Amino acid sequence: MTPRRRITIALVGLIVLVLAGWLIRDLSSGSGATAPTTTSASASATVPGASSGLPVKTLSSLPKEAADTWKLIQKGGPFPYPRNDGVVFHNNGNLLPRNKDGYYHEYTVDTPGAKNRATRRLITGSQRELYYTDDHYDSFVVVDPTR
Repeated sequence: MTPRRRITIALVGLIVLVLAGWLIRDLSSGSGATAPTTTSASASATVPGASSGLPVKTLSSLPKEAADTWKLIQKGGPFPYPRNDGVVFHNNGNLLPRNKDGYYHEYTVDTPGAKNRATRRLITGSQRELYYTDDHYDSFVVVDPTR
């Protein structure tokens, strides 16, 4: 085998290894991008509240404190703001689907460094819907708590 042929084979082998590394990285990290924050259309169909037309986000894409609040909701408390957490959310702005009063309940999502309850909330619906707002009810996303 000539030296020129060895170099060619070595270069082809190196290119194959680099391409294989990229392929493995893409497959293991979901196309090489960061984890998706929005669920696919087919997954959204199974998320309670997804039919509202609001964007659907995964719980893991929200601030860590949202997951902490979700765990407290599932346990039934105790909540850091007992006079405010678990109370009826009246949906006065009608940004969530319209339902009878008492359908929705709100919970504070802590904001590190804030001296009060700040603006982040989780809203639960009677049919297992979960919504998140970080701007004190000016906008909402549907939350997929399974992801």
